[in-house]
Amino acid sequence: MYPQVKAAFSSKTTTDTLKPDSQACLIGNKTDRKMSRPLALIIDDEPDICELLELTLSAMEIDTQIAQTLAEAHTLLQRYDFDICLTDMRLPDGNGLDLLKQIRDKHPALPVAVITAHGNMELAIEALKAGAFDFLSKPVDLQILRNQVRSALRISPRQPRERRTRHILLGDSSAMCSLRGAVEKVSRSQAPVLIRGESGTGKELVAHMIHRQGPRSDNAFVPVNCGAIPTELVESEFFGHKKGSFTGATADKEGLFKAADGGTLFLDEVADLPLNMQVKLLRAIQEKKVRPIGASRETSVDVRILSATHKDLGSLVEQGNFRQDLYYRINVIEIPVPALRDRLEDLPVLIDHIMGRLAKQNRQPAPRLSSDAISQLQQYHFPGNVRELENILERAFALCENGIVEHQDLGITPSGELQNKNIVQKKGELPLETYLANIEKEAIQTALMETRNNKTAAAELLGMSFRSLRYRLKKLGLD
Repeated sequence: MYPQVKAAFSSKTTTDTLKPDSQACLIGNKTDRKMSRPLALIIDDEPDICELLELTLSAMEIDTQIAQTLAEAHTLLQRYDFDICLTDMRLPDGNGLDLLKQIRDKHPALPVAVITAHGNMELAIEALKAGAFDFLSKPVDLQILRNQVRSALRISPRQPRERRTRHILLGDSSAMCSLRGAVEKVSRSQAPVLIRGESGTGKELVAHMIHRQGPRSDNAFVPVNCGAIPTELVESEFFGHKKGSFTGATADKEGLFKAADGGTLFLDEVADLPLNMQVKLLRAIQEKKVRPIGASRETSVDVRILSATHKDLGSLVEQGNFRQDLYYRINVIEIPVPALRDRLEDLPVLIDHIMGRLAKQNRQPAPRLSSDAISQLQQYHFPGNVRELENILERAFALCENGIVEHQDLGITPSGELQNKNIVQKKGELPLETYLANIEKEAIQTALMETRNNKTAAAELLGMSFRSLRYRLKKLGLD
């Protein structure tokens, strides 16, 4: 018997009591699956592996069918409706990769986890790219196996899922339709995804939707800005630490991987990770285990990795600033997020959504945009993308009069440029929204000083209503 079986089951439990009986197996027939237990297809020519998987799944109340060749697997796939498939990559009459591609074509809803030899990550990544749900390395870790099976069953065609994303990933342009389609597709997998796009395009929103549409939606979504963590604290933040492991470690700390256990870890601005941490992150992703600082042993974690960046990781790899092996590991599937200037036909629905949200927040009717204001927005380049559109409309919401946003309320010139050219974001300067807020804050403070803190007079000096000034004072923390 496979050595891990003894550790997984008590001595009183026998193989006979754990094996599904013939009647239970026959319930998996295509003629009657509505009320049956889940059914798994195991494909492997090693009896010990088959026994290990069969015993483990049986203890989870999952019935199994076993095939030792691709030919047997095809016969069983025609006869039964399976909820999950576990297949070795090397079989007597072919390889699991061929089977995976055939299942993807004929049974696209069936999640497939591939079993690979330990350390053969290239083959595992190839399988993930071909549509595998996840992978298992030999020797099989039973806890990882159970986690994968539970996740796979949550995306079974028999399990209802929330599939609508159009009301969140807004827009009817071809670019946004493609993006929503990609989100729906990758949400069914556990493969790492790299979300690429300019700042302000909504990469975190895309990551959140992948998590929300997938089998981990009931568990945590943990976002982390990799560039915002001090270098000396990165390892502790990701993996945690034990009390007394270093100066200042006054208590045990759970790292981000453990916080995201069972859910999704979103690595925003992953290009900013220091090189020494990239090595440790790669190991954690490949081994699915982490070791807190000061701990004597590793612990298993069940985490899906989603990453995002606005930088060209390929160029960073060539420059030696990003590890090639980590790049290939996190970039199994790449999703580009379009810039706003490439989907300007989505402006009307975005404007309606943003104005509606602002109206709800401020408990005021949503203003409408004049034709001149709409025209200027359509001509604008939007270097800050949707985030900049939100800032422009928030400013216009506060400054407009009589419920109408005029072109001067937007702060955009007729040529489609911001009135102050210095607020165009450049490398190394403040983020656009911070720069805008600082300029506005300084102008208001100056007006208040000149009017001796007379808000009515200050509003008149600034060319805005008292209501608008009061709104800006509150927003900027000056009230």
